Order: sequence, then C-alpha cells, then structure tokens
Amino acid sequence: MAAKKTAQGKLRARDTRSKQPAAHGMRSKQPATRDQKRALEIVRVLKRAYPGAKCSLDYSTPYQLLVSTILSAQCTDERVNKVTPALFRRFPDARAMAKADLEAIEQLVKTTGFYKSKALSLSESARAIAERHGGEVPRDLEALVKLRGVGRKTANVVLGNAFGKPEGVVVDTHVGRLSRRLGLTKQTDPVKVEHELAAIVPKKEWTMFSHLLIHHGRARCMARNPDCVGCEISELCPKIGVMLKTRPRKIAYDELKSEPWKGK
Repeated sequence: MAAKKTAQGKLRARDTRSKQPAAHGMRSKQPATRDQKRALEIVRVLKRAYPGAKCSLDYSTPYQLLVSTILSAQCTDERVNKVTPALFRRFPDARAMAKADLEAIEQLVKTTGFYKSKALSLSESARAIAERHGGEVPRDLEALVKLRGVGRKTANVVLGNAFGKPEGVVVDTHVGRLSRRLGLTKQTDPVKVEHELAAIVPKKEWTMFSHLLIHHGRARCMARNPDCVGCEISELCPKIGVMLKTRPRKIAYDELKSEPWKGK
C-alpha cells in the first residue's frame, strides 16, 4: 500500500512539473512557417532593391503627415504633394487649421478630389486635436481613429512613420494587390489583409514592408503587364493571377501547396 502511494506521488509530481511554465529565458520559440520565412526574404531582397524606400508623402510634422494622408484618399501622393505646400503655409498646425474658414480649406485642397468632404475632415479633426489633445496628434490608434476622416490605414501611416510605432500594416491598393499576387493572402478586405500580413511579417518590419511593396508595385509589379522578367523577387513569387508567356495559364491560390518553391 505504501509503495502504491509513493508511485502515485511521483506520478503527480511529474505531472505538476510538466504543467509549470518554462523558466525565464528558456521559453521555446515556435519555428517560423514557410510564409513567414518567405515574407522575411521578400523584405530582405526588396530592401536591397529600394534602399531609399520611405513614405512618399511630404511632411515636416506628425500633423502634416496626418493631413496629407487624409488628402491622399482617392488621390495620388504626387498630387497631394503639389497641394500641401500652400496649405501648410496658410495652416501649419492643428490650431491654425481649426480656426480656418472652411471655404478657404476647400479651395486649397480642391484638386485632390472629394474636396468638400476632405476639407470638413481637416477642419473637424483639427478642432478635435486642438481641443482634446493640446494641439498635438495623438500617439495611439484608438484616439486617432476617433478623428473625422481617420481610419485604420491613416492611423497606421501616422503611427508608423511619424512616431516610429508600428501598430499595423498599412494596406493600400498596391499592398493588397501585391500581397495577393505573392500568395501571402487571398483576402480582399483591407482589414483582413492587414491581419494576415501581421501574422507573417515581423512587427519591426510592418512599416517598411508597406513602403517596399508600394515602391515595387510602381516600379515592377504593375497591375497590368508586370515586369516578371526583371523582378527582383520573381523566384519568391507564385505570380497568382498573372498570365505568363512561358506558361499560358493563371496560378490559383490553392496551387501554392504544390508549388516546388514553397518548400525552399
């Protein structure tokens, strides 16, 4: 009977030890998935291809970046950069913009499209920043998305670039399109794309990852007739949806499991 109790005691002790958390510094890391390894390699190669990759909007302060990003909706960054110098000369900060006449803002941003809605967003967001945040752009996602005209994408642009705080992956047209072409996601909703990319791209690379895909989307991986021959990451790309001259068919997302490069 005593021997049976001793054996049970040893068994319980072993079971207790197995359930205890690993000691500090000894926690085992989960091995990187194939998509994580491929995403990291894509970042590494594109950093060499575009060493100067950065936000293409011109700004000097976090507030100016916020304004430029709001104006960039349904408008090219190039057009925004032509509009903002005059706008910032008149209204360089949130307090100045909050006091501005709405019609004056409308005239200055008219060529960016949807100017009435954008001007109202600039006016009301500036007023909120001046009244609730001491004239300074808030540094957290929750506060930013409460501002008129600011969604997750705009908030992520500001946090990642103005404050160096990557809180999410910026998903614009280029990032979404290239991510699907690269087989990193099959989602079309920007928020779902962001969540899937955040799971495979290291957090410290979230901001740069977006810049790199945007640069690559403009230089090589166009929506139509992408330059796959000259593409720096061609060997890492399944070219989903691309009609290849050497293989006249499109690659489906589900074929990724059988692609030979997948296991490299």
